[in-house]
Amino acid sequence: MAGGRLTAAQIRAARALIRWRAEDLAQESSVGVATIRRAELTDDETAMTAVNDLAVRRALEAAGVEFIDENGGGPGVRLRKRQKEK
Repeated sequence: MAGGRLTAAQIRAARALIRWRAEDLAQESSVGVATIRRAELTDDETAMTAVNDLAVRRALEAAGVEFIDENGGGPGVRLRKRQKEK
C-alpha cells in the first residue's frame, strides 16, 4: 500500500523482483535479517515497528520497486519504469 504498512507478500514479491536475498535487504535497510524473515512469515501486515517498516520500504524503493495501493484487488509491487537516457 502506498504509504501504509507493508505486507509480508509485498516484501517477498519485491525481493523476488530485484533478486535480493533476505540478507541483501537486511544490509540495505539496516534491519536485522531475522526481523526480515519473521516479517515475511506473517499472513498480512507485518509486526515490524514503524521505523523498520519504513526502512525496508525505502531500501526497496531505492532499488526500483514501486508499491501499489490495494484498490480492491489487494496490495502489490512492480518495478519502476527506467528513465530513457537522452
